[in-house]
Amino acid sequence: MNNVIMRLITLDGGDYRPLSTVPLVGTFTISCPPANTASVLFKGDDGSDVPWIPSEWHSVLRVDLSQIQVKGAAGDKVTVVGGTW
Repeated sequence: MNNVIMRLITLDGGDYRPLSTVPLVGTFTISCPPANTASVLFKGDDGSDVPWIPSEWHSVLRVDLSQIQVKGAAGDKVTVVGGTW
């Protein structure tokens, strides 16, 4: 069964947190809205900070959202749109 996934994650200025608290594999477009006040930091596969500027987005295929971790300024957001197809 295919499911549509749409999420708005509001960041709290704290430590890294996953885009999903449970394993959730799918194909998604992940974006940082243009209204964000600063870059959102994604945790790289080597543990480094990977900054995404406001308005930056990327499409990813068959990834587990629980393995993607982000942090950023309190009130900034990350959107996730896609599904389990």
